[in-house]
Amino acid sequence: MAPLGPEFYLEADVEAVARKLLGKGLFTRKNDVLTGGMITEVEAYSGSDDKACHAYNGRLTARNRTMYRSGGTAYVYLCYGMHLMLNVVTNVEGKADAVLIRALEPILGVQTMLERRKLKRLEPRLTAGPGALAAALAVERSDDGKPLWSDDLFIADVGVNEFSVGRSKRIGVEYAGEDALLLRRFFVLGNPFVSKLR
Repeated sequence: MAPLGPEFYLEADVEAVARKLLGKGLFTRKNDVLTGGMITEVEAYSGSDDKACHAYNGRLTARNRTMYRSGGTAYVYLCYGMHLMLNVVTNVEGKADAVLIRALEPILGVQTMLERRKLKRLEPRLTAGPGALAAALAVERSDDGKPLWSDDLFIADVGVNEFSVGRSKRIGVEYAGEDALLLRRFFVLGNPFVSKLR
């Protein structure tokens, strides 16, 4: 599996990159064990005009600094002091656009992922939801800032090209006012490995 190169991530339209990430494979290699699967759910965030984005209106903090790097960089942050979230930085350096990877369908290293999540059998909650996904793949804070063609963290084409795409507002961004209504969540229709809306 050859990782996608930088050019895949540099498109100016973050929603277009988000849609293109569906069906691609996301993988980590920890202690020489490769785990990962097909991306089934994503959310797009734009630093320039999106109140739900960490970098809205040019905001720059120690946490979101990675968002301003060039497309193809992993942006990993801690949410609510509990769950790590893995994002894909897009666009050119300085634009602060990113795609949150919300869910994937397991392909490789399923048993290892089950052990990490303390589950006994394969079921959607293994990797449906960004916190669950990060835990199953053993994503770490140290992965923040890595290029997404690294040996131990990468996105690759896994040959899945035919599926229907659903679209909705994003999950858990009610604080963003009218921007919470933007239809920037994309998911593979009919796939069980997708977040459940509350």
